[in-house]
Formats: sequence, structure tokens, C-alpha cells
Amino acid sequence: MSGQHYRTVGALALAATVALSLAACGSGGDKSGSASSGKTTIVIDCPPLKTDNDGKSLAQWNADVAAFQKLHPDITVKSISVGSQCNNPPDFTARLQGGTQADVFYGYMTDLNQVLDAGQAEDITSYVNSSTVPYWDSLLPSAKAVFTDQGKLYALPYSAYTMGLVIDKNLFRQAGLDPTKPPTTWQEVATDAKKIAALGNGIAGYSDYSAGNTGGWHFTAELYSRGGQMVSDDGKSAAFNNDMGQSVLRTLHDMRFTDNSMGTKQLLQWPDLLTNAAAGKVGMYIGAPDSITAIVKTFHGKFSDWAMGPMPGDNGPAKATLGGGNGYFFKKGLTPAQIRAGVAWVNYEELTPGVGQFNYAAQKAMGLPVGLPQPQIWVPGSAVWKTDDELKRANTNLDLNDYAPFVNNPVAIKTEPPQAQAVYAVLDASMSAALTQSGANISGLLKTAESKVNTLLVAGK
Repeated sequence: MSGQHYRTVGALALAATVALSLAACGSGGDKSGSASSGKTTIVIDCPPLKTDNDGKSLAQWNADVAAFQKLHPDITVKSISVGSQCNNPPDFTARLQGGTQADVFYGYMTDLNQVLDAGQAEDITSYVNSSTVPYWDSLLPSAKAVFTDQGKLYALPYSAYTMGLVIDKNLFRQAGLDPTKPPTTWQEVATDAKKIAALGNGIAGYSDYSAGNTGGWHFTAELYSRGGQMVSDDGKSAAFNNDMGQSVLRTLHDMRFTDNSMGTKQLLQWPDLLTNAAAGKVGMYIGAPDSITAIVKTFHGKFSDWAMGPMPGDNGPAKATLGGGNGYFFKKGLTPAQIRAGVAWVNYEELTPGVGQFNYAAQKAMGLPVGLPQPQIWVPGSAVWKTDDELKRANTNLDLNDYAPFVNNPVAIKTEPPQAQAVYAVLDASMSAALTQSGANISGLLKTAESKVNTLLVAGK
């Protein structure tokens, strides 16, 4: 799970490279042959909203669709919106159950089991190779693995993230803090949050989620940072009802009710926190780099206000940070031609340097941040990684020093737990109680959550 997936796409770039990759779709046998044997229509979800970046992002998306179709006139791409959050878990589940998802549909790295259980994904293994997706061998193996089951590939990964501490530089300065030295421990976060909240005017020194599955998501990240884990090594039982789990909730509870540094409005979901941040009301929160893009694009903030540090740890560097991401699944029942067309589109839009999500020149022209350390999908040091880094640096409109603490202090990555969305929903209740009840029974909250998660894990086997 990440912040809302952002799309900043542009008109045609590196046309020769893309043309070659699309032409490559026309080679091979029955399941890797040309998508041009008759008109093929595919429906893609998660285009930008009309409100995103004052409509500029949607205009660029449409320009990219037109450019793609010009290169491959036998493919028609239709886009459908699924709301402000591309994968709002309840809506996503409802679409799966009703079979109403798009032909090529967005999903989190944690969604594979749910999609397979619903019988809603095509096996695309034979359609994906270094001919149809030229940079396939340079994609991180871990990004591919989360969409693979028993050796079969069910989605194309295109974005991955790790979490860190996002800070408002202006509020840090106003509170007498140095934004070039963000806190690196939860103890320092609490101390700095109290100073920032003392500025008044409804400012939260630190803000966190507690609803819409985002509370459990952040509980997991904060548990990982302390060295904990959500489930046992064998995946059969919950493993968070311990001192480290209690530390997560106790820290937040104390910041909320003892330090008064988290504000009185709680039960925040994804857009709530970022709306407040864009308004200059949040000093710190944990998040992935793309959350800054959402602040700028969707909630009209300023990217010059923001910087990032590594995930905080407990009295020292973080033991781990949560990593995740997303990809595109292919709906069960698609024709071979539709699958080939979908692979070609995702390759064009999401996996080609200089094009689509990597068209940094277009992003810069729209006033969007260029230079954030995301998406983290290429093997470090690979040729495409170097190409992407060069393009990003050539077009950056950020002070890359703002992200140096995050980039230069990498933290071990720990992936999301099994049945992540269901587990997160359970832990929402623990997070919301800790942040809304002054007399919250921390151990009792975790005991209840443990029992519910154990039931989920048993049922999921």
C-alpha cells in the first residue's frame, strides 16, 4: 500500500525505443503474437482525476493515450476512473466480487491472494519477456515476486516504495528546528513534534492515520521500525502483541494526550492527512516520497516546503522500514490479443525511461516535483537505473539535499504481511482507540487485535 498512485505522463518521447518495444509484441507464437490482428480494445483504470494538478495530469494522460494509439493503430485504449484512491480496499473488493474491474486494473503488491481467490486474474507469464517488456530483466526481482504465485506471473509491477519521515521545512524552522537534520528516533520525533505543535494555530507536530486500513498500515511500518513483525515466520499467527507493539500505540497515545502534539482531529484516512499537510498544518508524518507528489498535485501544496529523513527507530536507527508498491493485473477472460495490448500499454506508460511516469520533462513543465527517490523499481546500478537517474537529475526542480538524509541512510526493507489489507483493517481499531481515548487500554487493544488477526490467518490458509 502506498499513497495514491500519481500519474504525470507526457506526450511521446523516445519514440524509436517505444516503437521497437511495441513491434516486439508482434513476434512469437499464439500467446505472444501480434496484437494487431484486428482491432483490439482494452479498458484501463486509474487515470488521473480531472481535479489532479488542475486537470493537467489528465490532459497529459490523454496525450499519452493518443501517442500510444498512433504508434499502434490497431489498439484502442479506454480509461475509467475508480475514484480518488485507485485502490480503496472496500471498493476494490466489491469490484472483484462483482467482476466489474477494468481489463487491466491497478492493485497493490498485497492484493495477489485476494485477486486469485476471486478468480479474477489471467496468468500473463507467457506474454512477458525481454521482447515485450525490454527492461524486464532490470526490474527488481522482489517487485516481480509479489505478483507471482507458483511460478506464474499475474501482474506487471511498475512502482515500489519505502517509507521514511516526511517533514515540513517551514514548520521546523518556525519551531527553531533544523530541517536538514530530521529526527531519527521516535523519542526525537516526540520531542520535535511538541515544539512544532506549540506554534498553535491548529498545527499538529506529528500526524498519523487511524482509519480506512491506513491506520493498520502505519502501525505495521512503526512496528517494523522497532524490529517487530506482524505475523510469525510461518505466517500462521499474529506476532505484534508484545512490547514493541505496545510501544507503537503508547508512543502515539502519549503524543496525543500527554504532549498534545497530534491535534484533536483524529480518525484520519489517506486524503485527510495530506490535505492538512498541504495547508501547512502537519509538521511530520511517515510516508513514501510519492505522498509529497500527492500533496502538490491533488491538494495544492508546495513541494519546496518538504523534505525527508529515514524511518525513525526506537532509541536508535530503525531496524527496518516498510516497503510496498503496485502493479497492473489482467482481468480473467481477456483474449490473447487484449493481454498483448495491455502488456504493450503498461510497458509504454510505466516501464520505459523518458515516457509516461518517467517523462520528467513533462512533469517539470506541469510544476510537479522531479527528483523524488521513487519509484524504486530498477535494479540499482543497472543500465536503465543509470539512464533514469540521469534523466531525473537533468530535469529536477527540487533541492536534492532535502532528500539526502533519506537517500543516504538506507534502512532494511520489510514487506507487507500476508492478507495485509484485512490485517490493516483490524489494526485500524487499535490505532483509532489509542488516538481518541485518553484512557485507552493498550494491552487490551492489542490482545483483541491479535485474536482477530489469528482468525484471519487461519481462515486464509
